[in-house]
Amino acid sequence: YLDIIRLLRDNTTLPVAAYHVSGEYSMLKAAAAAGYLNEQDAVLESLLSMRRAGSDLILTYYATQAARWIQEGGLDASQGGD
Repeated sequence: YLDIIRLLRDNTTLPVAAYHVSGEYSMLKAAAAAGYLNEQDAVLESLLSMRRAGSDLILTYYATQAARWIQEGGLDASQGGD
């Protein structure tokens, strides 16, 4: 889906929004609970990839938690966050 976001970004001046689907949310939660990945790192990487592809808005079930992680320094300018 990131290629579609980039295509939209490159061809419109309208805001582009992405939806972090519930299936990916569930998958990340399950993988983190099983110890397969670091939840914070994986979520922020996923959201950052949407932003870097060109999304102006990201709708996600992780909104509140991601905001906390970012405020706590979980994403810095060197990673492309703005």
